Amino acid sequence: MIYLTILLLLLGCMVLLDARWKLFLFARPLAAASVLVFGVAFFLIWDVAAIHAGIFLHRDSPLMTGVMLGPQLPLEEGFFLLFLCYQTMILFTAVDRFLRQNRRRGRKTARWQP
Repeated sequence: MIYLTILLLLLGCMVLLDARWKLFLFARPLAAASVLVFGVAFFLIWDVAAIHAGIFLHRDSPLMTGVMLGPQLPLEEGFFLLFLCYQTMILFTAVDRFLRQNRRRGRKTARWQP
């Protein structure tokens, strides 16, 4: 349960960052939601394939809920994948915005220099 709580807190922090600077979900909700759904689905399929190949195995832990989405696939994995995809898109859009703003400032500064 501790791991799920931490994941939910981290997701909440990502939502707050996104809401404050309108980076991803708060900038373009429909497009962002579809990217998140696609990303999570992609990694869930990847996990299922790895479980089927015997690469991923779940071990019981007192830090986890014990709720399983499928064989060897704990509930926390779904939330982790959601967090991973959301965090990645927040970082990507923040860096993209930062670089665009710096380029615009650089052009303005370059125009006024002799």
